[in-house]
Amino acid sequence: MKQFIITLFFVLVATVFPMSNAVAAGAAVELEDADVDLNNKQSLQRGAKYFVNYCMGCHSLKFSRYNRMARDIGLSDDQVEANLIFTMNDKGEPTEVAALMENAMQEENAANWFGQAPPDLSLVARSRGADWIYSFLKAFYADPSRPLGVNNTVFANTGMPHVLWELQGMQHLEEHDDGNGHKTQELVLEEPGKATPTEYDQIVRDITAFLVYVGEPAKLHRKTIGVWVLLFLAVFFVVAYFLKKEYWKDVH
Repeated sequence: MKQFIITLFFVLVATVFPMSNAVAAGAAVELEDADVDLNNKQSLQRGAKYFVNYCMGCHSLKFSRYNRMARDIGLSDDQVEANLIFTMNDKGEPTEVAALMENAMQEENAANWFGQAPPDLSLVARSRGADWIYSFLKAFYADPSRPLGVNNTVFANTGMPHVLWELQGMQHLEEHDDGNGHKTQELVLEEPGKATPTEYDQIVRDITAFLVYVGEPAKLHRKTIGVWVLLFLAVFFVVAYFLKKEYWKDVH
């Protein structure tokens, strides 16, 4: 009985105080705070633009539709068709705005080129967490020993190329020894890209926010609906209280 109570205690603690993203994602380094704001529609729009232009060549979002995404982040169907759809359907016609957000890469070809087909990223924010995505996209560095010439401190030996290198530039990994056997690692930007470090941080934050939205689109509306539900319950409580008094006044 005592062991059961102890087990139940730890289950409750794990429920109330969930693991941090670093532990849940199995990261070996401390993750940075993504600090995304899903209410910032401009950030979500920029994130959609960067994702489609830099990520969607390999990664799809097959659980999302263009028109649903457009409606949620404040874009019109015409804007999406003109700026965010670059694929064709089976008939050779431009992909319709009501279609799923799939890319044109065949899985067989992707497996041959990369050794494994790049995963769909619809739920990556839910499985890895926003901090992991944000930190991962900032943690690439040059590594000539790797097939694609880069590695990542958050996801060691990653098979993904640094697709944002022209924006961030190329970092190099430096190790420092304090003389007592304690080594620390530091990423140093030696080859700047088109964006400044501050601008690149915002680009990565926008992509992260967009993937967080894609992982759970209802989150944009859930809090608003929740407020109205609580207001309804508050009003209903008052009505129920006076109704109870009316029913029980003769009894008392």
